[in-house]
Amino acid sequence: MQESEIKRYLIRRLKQANAFWSYDVGSIKDVPDDILVELVIMHLDLDDIDKLFIIYPYQFVKNAWIQNVVPLGDRYYVLNKFIAWWYFHVKKPGAYVKSMETRILNKRMAA
Repeated sequence: MQESEIKRYLIRRLKQANAFWSYDVGSIKDVPDDILVELVIMHLDLDDIDKLFIIYPYQFVKNAWIQNVVPLGDRYYVLNKFIAWWYFHVKKPGAYVKSMETRILNKRMAA
């Protein structure tokens, strides 16, 4: 599959998962890359998350996850711990997620 085919596939899967619940699904043609990473991590399964690493560099996926999903806090804590351990091989995922969450939120408060 080419990059554009994978993106279309992921957007189609997100529509099926009702990830765009607040939008007219028919109007969604493209999604910004960082938002696509966020939504795939939050709404789809491991096979779909694996596809992110085919179309984006490792560091891009990691940064999008840290910026967009980690700051969501306790609601996604278990998911974020798993993502940190499974995909990014973090030795202490719980501590890592909490420190990244605090760092991102502090940067946002300072801005």
